[in-house]
Amino acid sequence: RCNVILILFMATENCDRAICGSILFVFVVSTSAQLTSDFYQKTCPNVLSIVQSVVQNAVQNETRMAASLLRLHFHDCFVNGCDASVLLDDTPTFTGEKNAFPNAGSLRGFDVVDDIKSALENECQGTVSCADILAIAARDSVVLAGGPSWTVLLGRRDGTTASQADANQDLPAPADSLSTVISKFQTVGLSVQDVVSLSGAHTFGRARCQSFSNRLYNFSGTGKPDSTMQESYLSTLQTTCPQGGDADTVTPLDDITPNYFDNCYFRLLQNDKGLLQSDQELYSTSNATTISFVNTYAANSRKFFHDFKSAMLKMGKISPVTGTSGQIRQDCRAVNSVQNTFVLTADQESHALMSDVFITS
Repeated sequence: RCNVILILFMATENCDRAICGSILFVFVVSTSAQLTSDFYQKTCPNVLSIVQSVVQNAVQNETRMAASLLRLHFHDCFVNGCDASVLLDDTPTFTGEKNAFPNAGSLRGFDVVDDIKSALENECQGTVSCADILAIAARDSVVLAGGPSWTVLLGRRDGTTASQADANQDLPAPADSLSTVISKFQTVGLSVQDVVSLSGAHTFGRARCQSFSNRLYNFSGTGKPDSTMQESYLSTLQTTCPQGGDADTVTPLDDITPNYFDNCYFRLLQNDKGLLQSDQELYSTSNATTISFVNTYAANSRKFFHDFKSAMLKMGKISPVTGTSGQIRQDCRAVNSVQNTFVLTADQESHALMSDVFITS
C-alpha cells in the first residue's frame, strides 16, 4: 500500500492551465485497492454522522426515500462497479445511466445525495467520494426502516464516465426470468444466495405500474394474467393499474409492511403475492435453488438480516475505483471540469491523512 499527497489545480478562465492555477486542496489518498472502515478517520472524522443526519431528515420528510437511497447504491454497483456513475448527468461526450430503461423516471434521491455532498464539502472539502456517500446512505436507510446495520467499508473514488448501454444490459429488470437474474448477479461475483437476500430489499419501497403490468393482463402473450399471482392480489393490482391507465402510478412492493425493512417480503412470495415477476420467480420457478432461501428467510428474520448484510458488503466491493484512479467529484452530478495531479511525496504506512502542510515520512 502506498500513499501520495496530491495537489489539485483548477485552471482559471483565460489562463494557461499548465502555468496558472489556484490550489483547491491538498490531501493524501491511498493507492491500495482495499476498502477500510476507517478510511476517513483523520480526513473527515464526522462523515458518518453527517450522512446519517441528512438521510434521517430526508426519510422523516418522505418515508419512501429510504428504499430509494438503497436502490441508488444497488443500481450504481451493478453497472461497471461502485463508482457513482449512476449520479452523472448526460454530457455531450457520453449518455449516462439515469435515462437507461431500468432507471428512467424511477430512480430517486438525487437531491438527497446533493444535500449530503454539500454538507460534507462544508466540513471537509474534496475528501469524501460520491460513491462512498451512496454506500453509507444505503446502510443508514436500511437502519432507519428497522433493518440491520453493518460496518460500511470506505475508500472508493468516483468514476469519470457512465454508460446507458451498460445499464440497460447489466441491471436486473422486473420482467427478467430467474435464470437471467441469477446470471446478472453472478457476472458481478454475487451468488444465488445473494440474489435472494438482496431481493429482500423489496420488503420496502414502491414500484410503478409499468414495472409489473405485463403480469396483469397479457402475460407472455397468453392474453391472460400471470397464473402465479394470487387472485385477490391480482384483482387489487388491476384496480390500481387498469389497462390504459397511468403507467407511473406506484404501489407498495410489500403491501403488509410497506415502509419497514423486515422479512414479510418472503412470506408474500410464499403466498403468490410477489409484485414483480423477478420477485415471484424466486419462489414459483419449479425446483429453483432459490426456493429454500425464500423459505428460510420467511421463517427466520435474523438469518435474513445476517445474509443481507453480508451480501451488501460483497456488492459494495464490486470493482471500486481506488487509489489515484478516478477523482473525488465536487458535484456528484458532474465530472470535475479540470484536474491536474502532481505527486509530491509518499507515506508507506498511513492512509488518507489530511494535512494543510506537506507531510514527509
